[in-house]
Amino acid sequence: MGSTFGGINTALTSLYAQRRGLEVSGQNIANANTEGYTRQQITLEAKGASRNPGVYSTTDAVGAGVGVHSVERGRSVYLDERVRTEHANSAYLATQKTSYGAIEDVMAEPSDTAIQARMHEMWDSWNDVANNWQDPSTRAALIERSNTVAISLNDAHTSLSNQFDQVHNGMDTYVNKVNSLATSIADMNQQIVVAKQTGLEANELMDARDRQVMELSELAGASTSLKPNGSMNVFIGNAAVVSDFTARKVELTGPTTLDGISDTSKVMLTWRNPDGAATPGGTMGAMLDTLNGIIPDVAGKLDGVAQSLIKTVNDAVQTGFAADGSTNVTFFSGTGAKDVAVAVPTADKVPFSSADPTATPVPPATVASINNDVADTLAGIGAAGTGPDAQYQEMIGALGVASQAAGRRSEIQDSVTDQVDSDQASESGVNLDEEMTHLLTFQRGYEAASRVLTTIDSMLDQLINRTGLVGR
Repeated sequence: MGSTFGGINTALTSLYAQRRGLEVSGQNIANANTEGYTRQQITLEAKGASRNPGVYSTTDAVGAGVGVHSVERGRSVYLDERVRTEHANSAYLATQKTSYGAIEDVMAEPSDTAIQARMHEMWDSWNDVANNWQDPSTRAALIERSNTVAISLNDAHTSLSNQFDQVHNGMDTYVNKVNSLATSIADMNQQIVVAKQTGLEANELMDARDRQVMELSELAGASTSLKPNGSMNVFIGNAAVVSDFTARKVELTGPTTLDGISDTSKVMLTWRNPDGAATPGGTMGAMLDTLNGIIPDVAGKLDGVAQSLIKTVNDAVQTGFAADGSTNVTFFSGTGAKDVAVAVPTADKVPFSSADPTATPVPPATVASINNDVADTLAGIGAAGTGPDAQYQEMIGALGVASQAAGRRSEIQDSVTDQVDSDQASESGVNLDEEMTHLLTFQRGYEAASRVLTTIDSMLDQLINRTGLVGR
């Protein structure tokens, strides 16, 4: 049979439970605008009259009150993993979009000062030489405009090389950030596991860990696996960067300059102890693709344009003659966009004729044979838009298509990411209207438990102090 005094404990457990509920709702309201905070919810359980009754024992007790079973976070493991995946994809595409945009800024096409316009001006100068080869100023202008084309190609290659250096330096910074985050997550794993083993709640610590895992996901495309003891393993690619309380380190290896990139030499993210290639996603995955693919590809095509220009002009002038009789002249020197340069020093060294102006005339002619065949041939190549012009236009067209595709994919992915963020917010975010309802519920429960306690106190007062006083 339950004791009369047992009712006091029943009311007291309710006071404790309702107060804890008020505290949890207050915590939610206080952190309604805290980034990364997860809504918490108290779970109550009824206490039985006896947890270990005898075989033949009986009781008419109704219970021993209420207790707090747990304070749970409003999280969905599946939704969390999807959010990390979509954020990693968004980070990858945004970085790729930025890389293409930077390259387009380097090329600055279409523009009156870009390479395409400079090459048109150079071909026009060959046409001027063909039409007025007697005037040295047309050949001087040709040298100047050709030099401008060469410098523009040099500058474009230098800008691509600088962009490579900037991305590489950014990767170095992110490598340190990944290592720091992995170490911090491993430390928090240990703190969470210890807290759970001692019966303490670690919800805020889990929120902090989730924020760092999200940052790692955006940086390197990390995925996770939650263990029953509260620890979280984190993976980059198929390899664990965090395993329980241990973090692995990554490092950047391979060429440090654009000129060092080749089919057999790439920039890589590798593990330490044991070593091996890491396969990041997110921002770092896109940066590796930029270092190993996007920038070298554009630089290679730009070299192809420069090589085509060098070969086209040099082949045409090779057998031609300059005003001073020079022949077998190399107009452009160099092997690509990096070092292409005009090799003709002065106007009288520019080959423009297929005949030697300084040769001894063959009677009955009184002057040497001279023409504009070489200049006219090169002017025709420029007018036709073939050769290096067509090659350059194809490169710019491919760059524009790739950049536009990256931009559209990034916009679509951002919409997907926004949607999953919204889904997660509805699952784990704080709803102030709901919390106000909870506050009122726990407040009324606390008041009712207090009333029960007052009623029992009154009953005990009657029993102890007033029983047996009738008739006195």
